Amino acid sequence: MDQSLIRRQKEEAVNIERVKRKPPQLTLKEKVAYGAGDIGYNFMFDLGQIYLLKFYTDTLGLPASVAGMVFLVSKIWDAFSDFTIGTWIDHRKHIGPKGKFRPFILYTAVPLALMTITSFITPGFSLDGRIIWAFATYMAFGTIYSISSIPYGSMAPAMTKNLNERAELSAFRQAGANLGLLITTVGFMPLVLLFDNNKIGYPVTVAIFVLMGVLLQIYSYANIKERYVEIKPKTETHTIKESYKALMKNGPLMIVSLVNLFTISAYNVKLAVQVYYCQYVLNNVTIVSYMGFFSMGCAFLGIAFAPLAQKKIGKKLTYMLGCAIWVAGDLLALFFAKEAVIFILCACLAFFGNAFVNSLNWALVSDCVEYGEWKTGRRTEGIVYSFFTFFRKLSQAVAGFIPGLVLGLVGYVPNAVQSATAIFGIKALMFIYPVVLAAATIVVFGFFYRLTEQKYEEITADLSRR
Repeated sequence: MDQSLIRRQKEEAVNIERVKRKPPQLTLKEKVAYGAGDIGYNFMFDLGQIYLLKFYTDTLGLPASVAGMVFLVSKIWDAFSDFTIGTWIDHRKHIGPKGKFRPFILYTAVPLALMTITSFITPGFSLDGRIIWAFATYMAFGTIYSISSIPYGSMAPAMTKNLNERAELSAFRQAGANLGLLITTVGFMPLVLLFDNNKIGYPVTVAIFVLMGVLLQIYSYANIKERYVEIKPKTETHTIKESYKALMKNGPLMIVSLVNLFTISAYNVKLAVQVYYCQYVLNNVTIVSYMGFFSMGCAFLGIAFAPLAQKKIGKKLTYMLGCAIWVAGDLLALFFAKEAVIFILCACLAFFGNAFVNSLNWALVSDCVEYGEWKTGRRTEGIVYSFFTFFRKLSQAVAGFIPGLVLGLVGYVPNAVQSATAIFGIKALMFIYPVVLAAATIVVFGFFYRLTEQKYEEITADLSRR
C-alpha cells in the first residue's frame, strides 16, 4: 500500500481520537485565580476611572475641560497601543515554558503599580507643567496596562475550548472586576479623607490598593494554565496586513465591539460622575461608599444569575435583558432619586442589569476567536482581543472626555455650591447618557448579532473535523 496513504489514514485516526477525547476541565482553583487577576487589575484601573477626574479638577487644579482632554487623548493612545501589543503577541515566535500570555502578567505587575501611584501625585509645577504631568503619567500608565491586560484577556481561549467553561471564566472574571470595583468604591474615599491634605491622602491610599493588586496578579499568574496555545511556525507567511483583513470578516466581533463602545462608555461615565452626584446633588460624598457596597452586591447577584439565564435563553437575549433592566433602574433614578435611599435602590437595579452585560462580554469575545478561525483559517487571539479592547478604550476616552466637557459647559466650580445648570448637567451625565446608550445596545445587538449557541456548536464541530 502507498506509504502516503497509510500516513494519511494514521493522521485521520489520530484526529478522530482527538475529537472524541474529552478535553481537560478547568478546576475551581483555576477559575478563582483567573478572577483574582481582574481584582488586581481593577484595584489599579478603577482608581483612574472613578477618582482621577475628581483628583485632576479638585486637587491637581486642572480645568474640567482640560482634565477631560487628558482622558480623551490618553485613551485613544491606549486604543492604538492595544492593537500594536495584540499583533505583537500573536506573532511571537519564541514561547518559553511560562507560556504565551502568562509572563506578561508577572513582569508588568510592579511597573503598573508604580505608574498608578505616580498618576495621583501632585507635583509643585505651574499649571502648564501639571497639565503635561497629567498627560505623561496617564499615557504611561495606559501603555503598561495594555501590555499587561491584553495577554490576560486573550488567554481564555487558550485555557479551554468548552463553551460553558468560557462563560464561567467570563463570570469569574466579571466577579473579580466587580469585587475590585466594590472595594475601591467603598474603601478609597474614606481612606483619603483620613488625611488633612488630599495631596498626601491620594497617593498613600493608592499605594495601599496597588500593593494588594500586585499580590493578586502574581497569585493569578501562578495558578492558571494555557492548554491550547498556537505557536506559529517560522515559515508562517501570513502578514500583519492579512491578519487585519481577516479581522474585518469577523462580523460578530464587529457587533460586540460596537455595543461595548456604547455600554462601557455609559458605565464609565456613571462611575466618574457618581462622586460629583453624591457631593453636589445629594450633598454627602460619603454616600458613594454606601451606594458602592449595595449596588456591587446586586452586581454579584447579576453575575450569579447571568450563566443561568444564558443556559435558559442564550447569550443574546440575556445580554439584551441586562440592558433593559439597566435602563429601568436609571430612568427610575432620574425621576425619583431625590434622596440617598431611593438613589441607592435604583443604583442596585441598574448595576444588577449591567452585570448581565459585563459578565458576558469576555465569553462573547472568546466565541469570536473561534468564529474568526472558522471563517478565515487563522487563529489570532491577541488581535481579536486587542480589536475588542480598542473599542473599549475608545469608549473610556469618550467617558473621560464627555464629563469634563459637560462640567466645563455647565459652569462646574470645584468645592462650591453648584448652579441649577450644573446640577442638571451632572444628572444628565449620571442617568440620561447611560439610558440612551443602553437602549441603543438593545437595538443593535437584537438586530445584527447572529452568533447563536447553535451556530457556535456547528463552528466548533467543523473546526474539530478540520
